[in-house]
Amino acid sequence: MKLAVCIVHNRDRGKINDELVRAGFKFTVIGSTGGFLREGNTTYLIGAEEQDLPTLLALVEEHSQSRDQLVNVMPYEAAPPGAFIPSPVKVPVGGAVVFVMDVDEFHRF
Repeated sequence: MKLAVCIVHNRDRGKINDELVRAGFKFTVIGSTGGFLREGNTTYLIGAEEQDLPTLLALVEEHSQSRDQLVNVMPYEAAPPGAFIPSPVKVPVGGAVVFVMDVDEFHRF
């Protein structure tokens, strides 16, 4: 048994939820926030058998999109009054990060 911890952008949450249910995966959803852009993410805890991992990873990859977003380099609250605020910079957001861990023991009650 494996535990996949999958972090995706909130914009991709609906598609991934639907596909996980359709594929028969059991999962828990946790709301989370990214550290750099402070935007909403969704973290999935997904239990899967080892032979189902390729299907799970392909599903997440297919339904999570990376996109570019314009952001200000200096957060507004960090800038002193009257400070020069540089032009926005394009950064990639979205996509998915998946951590896969071994599960020694699993119980469902």
